[in-house]
Amino acid sequence: MPRHRGTYNPNNPEPYEVSRSQIQSFMNCPACFWMNRVKGIKFPGMPGFLLNTATDTLLKKDFDKFRELQKPHPFMERHGLGHLVPFKHENFELWTKSLQLGLRTFHEPSNLIIGGGLDDVWHDPQTDEIFVVDYKSTAGRKNDDGTELNKITLTGVYKESYKRQMDMYQWILKQEGFKVSKTGYFVYVNGDQHFEDGMLENEIDKANMKFDVQLITYDGDCSWVEETIMKLQKCLHKKKCPSHSKSGFGPKGDKQCEYAELFDGMQEHNLI
Repeated sequence: MPRHRGTYNPNNPEPYEVSRSQIQSFMNCPACFWMNRVKGIKFPGMPGFLLNTATDTLLKKDFDKFRELQKPHPFMERHGLGHLVPFKHENFELWTKSLQLGLRTFHEPSNLIIGGGLDDVWHDPQTDEIFVVDYKSTAGRKNDDGTELNKITLTGVYKESYKRQMDMYQWILKQEGFKVSKTGYFVYVNGDQHFEDGMLENEIDKANMKFDVQLITYDGDCSWVEETIMKLQKCLHKKKCPSHSKSGFGPKGDKQCEYAELFDGMQEHNLI
């Protein structure tokens, strides 16, 4: 079908494509979203986290082996999920392609196509229920007594976006007619830089980095999605730039939009 993406054109009748990350951008700051989507203003991009991408790729290879076998991975069995298997579906590979909005749904009330790319899906063959899975990687600190790595949690301002990402993928799959559990899983690998003696092998030019692995269970909540999509759609039709967010930024989430702070500073010094 004809594609309507990039800078929004209100005269284009085709459904407009909005990625999961753009929805997060709108929630972070409607002004920045509007400037980017409606006016085509390019904001500085973030550098690619290639090491994170590499861990995602390797984890997918791990679970793909058992996707073909239609058996639970030993990691799943160790965590009491031996009744699940990695989901084998004809569109699964497409669903993982975020740049193509491989996992997508048409939201008729807003005339928007909502999509993204997920990491994995697990399946209960007995109930036909599916479970969204997200891979995450980090390199954490030691605990207070210095005996092991800190346990990872979903607490923190920036981790709210991880939860919304899971919510969004659960919602999209529900819209596409799947029986989706509200339970989702984060497979979190935590690079150990504290308790390993090194990483270089002696005989060949190879290195091995050790990771602790955690499975974090999350109960999704899609109740915010529809309302947010409709607010985003109204934002696309605004003639004037909405206000920048007054909070949600900084380590504690109590700072205003970083670009608003930049613009304020430039105005104060007569630079714009």
